[in-house]
Amino acid sequence: MPARTHPRSTRPDPGSVEIRLPWWAVALPAVAFGALLLLIVAPGQAHAATGGSAVGQLLERIVDLLTR
Repeated sequence: MPARTHPRSTRPDPGSVEIRLPWWAVALPAVAFGALLLLIVAPGQAHAATGGSAVGQLLERIVDLLTR
């Protein structure tokens, strides 16, 4: 006797889109963003030739681009 398959208890509507991501698909970009943000905020022992901070320069460029 063949085994019966059980249908899903809830099926999405035909017009809707169901997206299911694994946990790492959200965690990896978040970790990468956090690591890059830490590199910008606290660059460690790296010293630039100019006296401005990286965050200050970034904000300056954003303001320049927005006011053009």
